[in-house]
Amino acid sequence: MLEWAAVLAAGFWAGMINVVVGSGTLVTFPVLLLFGYPPLVANISNNIGLVGGNLSGVFGYRRELAGKRSLARVLLPAATLGGVTGSVLLLVLPPEAFRAVVPVLILLGLVMVVAGPAVQRRAARRGGGVAADGMSGRRTAAVAAGVFVLGVYGGYFGAAQGILLVGLLGLLTAESLQSLNAVKNLLVTGVNAIAAAVFLLVAWEYVDWGVVALVAVGATLGGLVGARVGRRLPPTLLRTVIVVVGGAALVNLVFFS
Repeated sequence: MLEWAAVLAAGFWAGMINVVVGSGTLVTFPVLLLFGYPPLVANISNNIGLVGGNLSGVFGYRRELAGKRSLARVLLPAATLGGVTGSVLLLVLPPEAFRAVVPVLILLGLVMVVAGPAVQRRAARRGGGVAADGMSGRRTAAVAAGVFVLGVYGGYFGAAQGILLVGLLGLLTAESLQSLNAVKNLLVTGVNAIAAAVFLLVAWEYVDWGVVALVAVGATLGGLVGARVGRRLPPTLLRTVIVVVGGAALVNLVFFS
């Protein structure tokens, strides 16, 4: 019962933090390892379970997603293609292949989140600060390529994927942080859902359905709560939360993993 309660609580917190910031995997994954689940089983079962929280987060941010259909039509396929690639890599590559670059990616994401406002202001002064839906073809291609790469990472492990996406979109567009958060939730949902489908098709033996159920229930409820909380946070506070959580994740990975 203690294990069930801990996994359920971890799923709730991960679902909530994924919607507001990202990096919820860094909550659930260590908890599952603590209770003795093999890393591959923990990673795959956690990925499938978190999809419910991703969907509830997209639903909660549906108003911010209004008017972003053209952007979604470009970026969502890139994200899902990356998710397929990453999930396949998870099944064929040793864990050490990506573990070495995870701290670097998180640090890069934090730098992008912090630098985003200054870059946007400079672009606006030069006349280049445009909304995502009005980006040039070259900039759109650059964003799509970056989203694909982060989709690969998300399909493989996904910790702090949301932080990286917000950082990337914040540097290359002039959208508000809340709008970026909404788009981030949509893209992460696409990556996690397609990766979960791949795992269910070719890695069924690594799925622990008890873990999936507990994480799914907790994450779905947490996603609904996170959407209500996150949409009320002012940009500066939301950016601060991203940096604090991302920094904690970085310290955890570097010193305690």
